Amino acid sequence: MTGDSNLISGQELLSRIGDPNLRIVDCRFDLADPVAGRRAYQNGHIPGAVFADLDMDLSAPVTAESGRHPLPAANALGKTFGRLGIDDATQVVVYDANNGALAARAWWLLKWLGHDRVRLLDGGIDHWLASARAVRKGDEQASSRSFVARPCNDRVLTTAELAGDLDGIAKLRLIDARDAARFRGEVEPIDPVAGHIPGSLNLPYSVSLNDDGTWKARAALEAIWLAVLGEDRSAPWSAMCGSGVTACHLAISATEAGFKEPRLYVGSWSEWIRNPGRPVGLGESPNRRPGAADMA
Repeated sequence: MTGDSNLISGQELLSRIGDPNLRIVDCRFDLADPVAGRRAYQNGHIPGAVFADLDMDLSAPVTAESGRHPLPAANALGKTFGRLGIDDATQVVVYDANNGALAARAWWLLKWLGHDRVRLLDGGIDHWLASARAVRKGDEQASSRSFVARPCNDRVLTTAELAGDLDGIAKLRLIDARDAARFRGEVEPIDPVAGHIPGSLNLPYSVSLNDDGTWKARAALEAIWLAVLGEDRSAPWSAMCGSGVTACHLAISATEAGFKEPRLYVGSWSEWIRNPGRPVGLGESPNRRPGAADMA
């Protein structure tokens, strides 16, 4: 990947291990087994990596109105990043098992708080291990640093904004990162209601990946996003998913392709359906751009 990329290769990361201003963050997590990520980290992680838990560190507590992974308060999240050894001088690398779908949340949260020096490990620890690189067992703790949180709330799309103007959702170009069958309402393995927000579009985050969980080349990503968003790379758009996690993967994908970073609907589908009075769409979106969902 090039120097302006949001991604970093395992070889480049290996060459930088030991840099005092590098912080590696392991973000592995399993929705079906919330302690599995920490257990996997303890069984073997990239040397120098600290662990960030999706539920405990990268989300606020769930409420009756929120989605499954609410946005943390900026000051609280800033303290978490400081505890993980991050400050303004720190280059951060985040990773998960392979495809970056979970680590992308940490990437986005750092960007939301004004920390742009963050990259995602291409292929995650699975690719790291496949290349026979060393891992370390047990827990590692970083020396705390002072992280200054500078939240940019223009990056955030809220349920109130969406619900307050249902006819305007299509104009937001809200793209849903969930699998196509979930978007159409044919299956729903996680949330109690199936379907999608009327006016939204579907582009499963996996469309950006090769079969081995590594990222497609930039030219391939450009082709995907040209079909989805059109020629104007600076035009605004928005991203969502089930709970504001894999939507961040779409943000990385689009920016890799040279497009504007989206606003993130953090509450996403799991928050939208908290109110049974909000409309639910089924089937394909009537606003789908020709060819966009077919790329999945």
